[in-house]
Amino acid sequence: MLDLATRDIKFLSGVGPRRAEILNQELNIFSLHDLIYYFPYKYVDRSRVYTISELTGSMPYIQLKGQILHFNVVGEGRKKRLVARFTDGTGFIDLVWFRGVKYISSSLKLRQDYLIFGKPTVFNGQVNIAHPDMENATDIQLSSLGLKPYYNTTEKMKRGSMNSQSIEKLMKSVVDLLKYPIPETLPEHIIQKYKLMPLQEALKIIHFPGDALSLRKAQYRLKFEELFYIQLNILSYSKERQLKYKGFTFPKIGEYFNNFFFKNLPFELTGAQKRVLKEIRQDVGTGVQMNRLLQGDVGSGKTLVALMSMLMALDNGYQACMMAPTEILASQHYETILEFIHGLDIRVELLTGSTRKKDRERILSGLISGEVQIIIGTHALLEDTVTFKALGFAVIDEQHRFGVAQRAKLWIKNDNPPHILVMTATPIPRTLAMTLYGDLDVSVIDELPPGRKPIQTIHQFDNRKKSLYKMVKDQLAMGRQIYFVYPLIEESEKIDLKNLEQGYELITQEFPEYRVVKVHGKMKPAEKDEQMNLFASGQAHIMVATTVIEVGVNVPNASVMIIENAERFGLSQLHQLRGRVGRGADQSYCVLVTGYKLSEITRKRIEIMVESNDGFEIAEADLKLRGPGDLEGTQQSGVAFDLKVADLAKDGQLLQFVRTVAQDIIDKDKNRSLIENKLLWSQLDNLRKTNQNWAAIS
Repeated sequence: MLDLATRDIKFLSGVGPRRAEILNQELNIFSLHDLIYYFPYKYVDRSRVYTISELTGSMPYIQLKGQILHFNVVGEGRKKRLVARFTDGTGFIDLVWFRGVKYISSSLKLRQDYLIFGKPTVFNGQVNIAHPDMENATDIQLSSLGLKPYYNTTEKMKRGSMNSQSIEKLMKSVVDLLKYPIPETLPEHIIQKYKLMPLQEALKIIHFPGDALSLRKAQYRLKFEELFYIQLNILSYSKERQLKYKGFTFPKIGEYFNNFFFKNLPFELTGAQKRVLKEIRQDVGTGVQMNRLLQGDVGSGKTLVALMSMLMALDNGYQACMMAPTEILASQHYETILEFIHGLDIRVELLTGSTRKKDRERILSGLISGEVQIIIGTHALLEDTVTFKALGFAVIDEQHRFGVAQRAKLWIKNDNPPHILVMTATPIPRTLAMTLYGDLDVSVIDELPPGRKPIQTIHQFDNRKKSLYKMVKDQLAMGRQIYFVYPLIEESEKIDLKNLEQGYELITQEFPEYRVVKVHGKMKPAEKDEQMNLFASGQAHIMVATTVIEVGVNVPNASVMIIENAERFGLSQLHQLRGRVGRGADQSYCVLVTGYKLSEITRKRIEIMVESNDGFEIAEADLKLRGPGDLEGTQQSGVAFDLKVADLAKDGQLLQFVRTVAQDIIDKDKNRSLIENKLLWSQLDNLRKTNQNWAAIS
């Protein structure tokens, strides 16, 4: 059996130590196994030959067959280039080389039939192809060319003379080795049942497919396996945790919950809030540890649901905690909860990195004695000095901002881990949630509290500032507050964007009678908090900020969000920023300011924002436009999104299908004892060892 994983990449023909180092650093390729699992990002059909008379400058990669009539070197120094006149009898084009001029000019032959391949462009009205692939046409059978693979490469690789064609040559050497058998990674019964291509054949074909049908079959086999093992890992981990950890049972709804519900509840719960509370109530009564994800748009009432869930813990003699990613957000939760429970005999404390030593000692002592019933804080809650008498319920807000190892520290505060409620205001598409949080039960709050008006979103070009400023003045005159958000802090020579510093000066001049504050990520925490508090208290009327306000500013009186250079933001980020307004009963507005020149993707993004206030709809669109690795938060979520071949935006149906396959296996082989699944469990254990993020998803 050929073990590709133990073959060092540097010993492959055409690599060597220098190229191996580049592959190590740039693509994380160390072995032949790593290389063969570096799949093409696209394919171009090499079986068709175009004619020069058909060409335009907007065509993708094409292939021509013809001869070079003459060539010469033009220019001097850095501007030196090789230009060859090429014809196929239907017209003429220039072939141009800017690098390797001496070597290429020595190898060109006149009046020989060449097969050339490249991307046509137009320069000075003349079609040309720069750096074409060239082969002697007499040596080539077109039917044997099939689909040409293209591989992503980095700038450093290109500087080291390693382009897509170089990777293709290396891949041919590895694929040649596949004449020897390699170990299969899926059990035979799964391959047979789901009609999957054998691994060896799939790896050959995905790099060098003869036709589109065989390529689809190879891709399906490899996508199935990739998504299947992710789901098997998530579901088996969930099952292991259920067996290992017993949850605290909350059998009763008592005085704390009922007093709050009948005396302090500020408004009637929405149907969605009632549904979620019922789901949580069922979970905490089963004796199994709850692990639930609560999704809901900004302002949908997640904090109220979290508080009422924590009161269930208090009614059963347990303490509760809520952990937020920033001091501002933790402080806001603290203030909100104090307001909610006003007049009730419940001790709530706030613990952050800024808590004074004397207060910290008092709070820690109260946690140990059980007198502190609810603690709200930041990462400070994870410190070893923070111990509880009986922690029964933990709420984690915006969990993607905490690492896996950090979150796990909460689990070990007790012999048994507390019930966990994870909250996020970043709506997560279903396919992404199944991968990010696949072992969590999911609850969704899909209604806004009564009295909230949908935010009106407007797209405006940046040459219409007069009408924009009039709108701002009208809102300020009515006593409202305004956000201006910029993508940069200081001017950048490389990126021509309006920036926060210039914007701050402009806005203070435009609205001299109003107080303007500015907030950005490079400010000291105390300075930032001071500016935010001025705005939150109503002493300041306008806030000029970067995306630092995306999470953690709750000002119901703020009614207008103006986002400069909105084309520079992703959909999820725009939606999060928009959620900073519309938190009171007044009509609120979000103005997306852009330049005239917008790409097609950016135009779509702006259209989606103007048309929809539905966070889940927006998140689905964002996934399709940007891919999972670019969505806010997913990089730190505890799941590596370096999927080799599957695409969560396109392969949602397959993901759901393999999840049922994985669940079926876990149900039938609870103890991992079936001989037919021995390979499967062994492969899963290996994947957990090689990828630290596979060990625990949440």
